[in-house]
Amino acid sequence: MSSFLPQSVRDELAAAQKQARRRRATRLVHVGDEAYPILEMTDRGFSVDAEDAPHLRGLIDIYDGPRHLYQALIVASEQAGDLMRYEFKRNTAATTRAPVDFETTVEIPVGLLPSA
Repeated sequence: MSSFLPQSVRDELAAAQKQARRRRATRLVHVGDEAYPILEMTDRGFSVDAEDAPHLRGLIDIYDGPRHLYQALIVASEQAGDLMRYEFKRNTAATTRAPVDFETTVEIPVGLLPSA
C-alpha cells in the first residue's frame, strides 16, 4: 500500500510516527547535563533516536520522569534505521538509601502514642 503513496506523504507519515514515539517516551537517559528520550528499552539495552543522541559511551543515568531508576555502563551497539541501540555492560538499580554493612536487629518505632 505504501508504494501507491507519493514520497512526500510517506516522509510525513514517518515523521509523524517518530514524533508520536517521542511523545510516548517517559524514560530518559542522562549523560552529564544532556537528556535523551529512550524510545525502546529491554533488559539488555535501550534505543534512542539516532539523529539526536551522539555515540554515547560510559556511565549514564536512566530516569522515569523525576524518579532515578538505574545507573548503567553502556556501549554503542548498532544503528538500526533511525534508532541507535546501546547495550548494558553493567546495569545497577538506584536506591534511595545507602547500603549498611551491619545488621539492624532493633525495631525502630514508626511513631509514638502520647500517654493518657
